[in-house]
Amino acid sequence: MRILICSDGMPGSAPATRLGGIISRSAGAEAVLLGIVEQAIDEAPLRQALEREAEQLKGGSVEPRIVVRAGDPIREILNETSESTYDLVVIGAQHKGNSGLYWRSEKTYELIKAIAPPVLVAIGECESLSRFLVCTGGRAFIDEALKLTGRLAGALGASVTLLHVMAEPPAMYADLVRLEEDLDRLLQSKSELGTNLRKQKETLERLGAKAEVRIRHGIVLEQVFNEIREGDYDLVVTGSSRALGMVRHYIMGDLTRRILNRAECPILVARAGPIQPPSLWRRLKETFAGSAQ
Repeated sequence: MRILICSDGMPGSAPATRLGGIISRSAGAEAVLLGIVEQAIDEAPLRQALEREAEQLKGGSVEPRIVVRAGDPIREILNETSESTYDLVVIGAQHKGNSGLYWRSEKTYELIKAIAPPVLVAIGECESLSRFLVCTGGRAFIDEALKLTGRLAGALGASVTLLHVMAEPPAMYADLVRLEEDLDRLLQSKSELGTNLRKQKETLERLGAKAEVRIRHGIVLEQVFNEIREGDYDLVVTGSSRALGMVRHYIMGDLTRRILNRAECPILVARAGPIQPPSLWRRLKETFAGSAQ
């Protein structure tokens, strides 16, 4: 595993360095400490600060390498991750306010959408990683995100909870609710949800992580944060997906953005599979449904 830890050498970067160190030492990963200056005159002091941070990262087989680039931070991180392969990028995120679309620095969201590797946003004073929460829609396209989560959890000895939130159904669907609340029945069923959750749990377990499934009903964001508070999680995994089109970028959905806005613990924005264009049957169905209205 190869990890890129982004730092500007200032105290605000400490959470990213600390979190990157926890993972790299536990996973025996190669760690690269990246600093970016906008003017060449700032390179020497930044390099000195990065050398001090590199000393904190050392441990076991970890011997961090320092890279200093000059230019726009997002562009230079994009260049670094395009020129070299990284399994994970760790960044900090300053809290800017409690209103509007972006509660943290807008560069945080721009970077998540711009680069190919998964992004771990260091939030809070994290000292250990022992409980992960994965927000799953119960669909199959998060396989790659699960593999990364399982590798990290296995290396850290962490447990993983797969959380799926369902909207409150009408009373006529009481039998469906009972099925969803009976996890053993759900996971043994041949339903799409049950099959996918079972496979996701098995994927995590194959990678050495202790895994469980939880189902909640209600408003998704509200239930996610209820679970975070009640479960005392150290890390929350949510997703982004590849956009359609020639230009490579990633879509960070509204749920991921709002979780990132409000979170008080580290958030791993993992990459799901590419968005699939709707099938011909689905397009025809939507066309006729629209004509009938």
